Amino acid sequence: MLPRIQTALAELETTRSLRILYACESGSRAWGFPSTDSDYDVRFVYCHPADWYLTLDESPDTLDFAVNDDLDLAGWELRKALRLLRGSNAALFEWLQSPVVYHEALDFRARLAPLLPAAFSPRAGLHHYLGQLRRGVAEDLAGEEVRLKRLFYALRSALAARWIRERGTLPPMALAPLRAVLPAALGAEVDQLLAAKATADEKTLVPVPLALAEFLRAEFAAGTAARDTLPVPRAGHVAPALDQEFRGLLSEAFSSSQP
Repeated sequence: MLPRIQTALAELETTRSLRILYACESGSRAWGFPSTDSDYDVRFVYCHPADWYLTLDESPDTLDFAVNDDLDLAGWELRKALRLLRGSNAALFEWLQSPVVYHEALDFRARLAPLLPAAFSPRAGLHHYLGQLRRGVAEDLAGEEVRLKRLFYALRSALAARWIRERGTLPPMALAPLRAVLPAALGAEVDQLLAAKATADEKTLVPVPLALAEFLRAEFAAGTAARDTLPVPRAGHVAPALDQEFRGLLSEAFSSSQP
């Protein structure tokens, strides 16, 4: 799959006259619990030549399409991505932590990494993961069985929310480091479910694990109660550094001397 992904990215650069700065896996393959038939969710950040930005009107700043049944590509233009980073966008924080990187130019991730803690808003982050957890609590766990895929979506969201609530810092993207805030009593059950997930497909159902379901409901309640008490960083304080990176990346992206 890696050559197919890299070929698709290279074709994008050629056919649309843009430069891809960073591309990574963003779904269950990066989170650490893929199914046997999990697709590839490739997310990327790109920029145009400088003249594209020198107009009075805004142009489309998102690319989103499926290459085939098991490969999905979506990307944000650089200015859009940095604006979202300035606003503590959780999805972008995850992209920049992905353990599966398909392409990187101009040291993109390394340049932005020092700015992530300053851009992160604990309140916004908690709000995001509680929104993802809400479906798990309200819908997925309502019956006697649950799709294994949806159970792990809810678990990852609950652990990220707990990480923010307890530590106040940017949570990791992947499940493995997030397990640092998982109660020890649930560890063996999560290990068993992970082993099952590795051989399951996307539609596999399992009986609702009662102790784990109770943990998810308790985390949703605790996060909801704590959300409005968490700090919000001073708006715009990271903007000058992001502006500097925007100008630097844009000036370097189409320079023949840059890799």
